[in-house]
Amino acid sequence: MKIAVLVSGGGTNLQAIIDAIDNGTITNTEIVLVYSNNPNAYAIERAKKAGIPTAVKSPKEFEKRDDFNKALLQILLDAAPDLIVLAGCLVVIPKSVVEAFPNRIINIHPSLIPSFCGTGFYGLKVHEKALERGVRVSGATVHFVDAGTDTGPIILQKPVMIEQNDTPEILQKRIMEQAEWKILPKAIDLIANNKVTVEGGKVIIDGYDSQSL
Repeated sequence: MKIAVLVSGGGTNLQAIIDAIDNGTITNTEIVLVYSNNPNAYAIERAKKAGIPTAVKSPKEFEKRDDFNKALLQILLDAAPDLIVLAGCLVVIPKSVVEAFPNRIINIHPSLIPSFCGTGFYGLKVHEKALERGVRVSGATVHFVDAGTDTGPIILQKPVMIEQNDTPEILQKRIMEQAEWKILPKAIDLIANNKVTVEGGKVIIDGYDSQSL
């Protein structure tokens, strides 16, 4: 399976995918493109070190958002991935891309959807809101991308306990280490091995034991 990974920042989830492919946690998978909207994203350096083709295109380069959307779609069509992985990508994915890759785009979100998700919930903001609300458990979710924001069918979730003295930064790091870096590679491997189908808006996973995470 060929995948394109879309990033905006440091690329820790990208690194988790690269490492998982290298060590055999993810099978039957090759990264054919790493795209970033941010020319200064360290994720691009990670990709180059791994010998992965990269593309950088910012919405700021275009007068009209529609022109950027067309350029992004073309970049992805040229790469011809079987799956697109949003790994900390802060660009709103245009409808044209979602329609071109139906049930072939997945996203990692740093909460247990439907909690702390939707428009405006990204990065540290998610963890700030979780701590403000006083929840005892947070976590991460991998889901398919549809026309909404964080509304697509859920593939995998993993809970992470919140501790007494957590700051948003500490909680973010723990959720990355204990959840994101585990369930994103797992989801990619399941899809690569044809274990995932979407039926009636819900994900069916063949022969999968959620306790195995």
